[in-house]
Amino acid sequence: MSSLSPPNLSQATSEPAWVRYTLVTTALVFLSLFLFVPLASVFFEAFKKGVDVYVAAVTEPDAVSAIWLTLAAAIIAVPLNLVFGIAAAWSIAKFEFRGKSVLLTFIDLPFSVSPVIAGLIYVLVFGLQGWFGEWLRDNDLKVIFAVPGIVLATIFVTFPFVARELIPLMQAQGQEQEEAARVLGASGFQTFWKVTLPNVKWALLYGVILCNARAMGEFGAVSVVSGHIRGQTNTLPLHIEILYNEYQFAASFAVASLLASLALVTLVLKYLVERRVKQALSHAVDTGVKS
Repeated sequence: MSSLSPPNLSQATSEPAWVRYTLVTTALVFLSLFLFVPLASVFFEAFKKGVDVYVAAVTEPDAVSAIWLTLAAAIIAVPLNLVFGIAAAWSIAKFEFRGKSVLLTFIDLPFSVSPVIAGLIYVLVFGLQGWFGEWLRDNDLKVIFAVPGIVLATIFVTFPFVARELIPLMQAQGQEQEEAARVLGASGFQTFWKVTLPNVKWALLYGVILCNARAMGEFGAVSVVSGHIRGQTNTLPLHIEILYNEYQFAASFAVASLLASLALVTLVLKYLVERRVKQALSHAVDTGVKS
């Protein structure tokens, strides 16, 4: 009776070479057509008419105003989302309370709602004919078609990013280290600053990077609430749209290259931080298993 040889485990768990090559080639072709070629064309068109035209496009007053407004919206929105993300992630990962699943659902809301709808919601609430429109007008306060509306819209579309990066890591880590710190006499602030924060710092930074990139590149919600007032309420994406619609192609691609450069920097930072996040998450899981 002939004995059956055991199957080759590597063959049983791997695909044929032609399948791997086909999948890799398909992915590379897709990335080339929809990512690399458009990205390269942005920089090509930006410098097509020379460096002088490029510099003039990114330094003219409306462009500078758009840059500063974009930075201002991100500078305000990101720290606020940072605070919200830490509070929400800590609450969900460390405590059991009624409405926990509802809070998780609300955190994911900007992912499922169109940014344009988010902008319309703020117009309904703070617009001239909105719920608070009359009160705002009587008190000479302006939200819609002004900077506050742009900041509110930016906060709405970006608030899930920090929380969603922290929640799984905090859940994987458990509460043993915080409980040990409290037993040793540490206050709540000391526990957070010396135990919790160091354990989630890379996930926190990763969430902040994604939040900042979305804040600077947001178009839909900001477009609804901004009013497209040149030199006042136009962010970089809105300024690019206006330049392109006015057939100022060189200027529009020049300003677009600034956002593209931001995307590339964000991609590099994302890659570096993502590696540390995976290491931290793996360490948290191993620690939980050993304990």
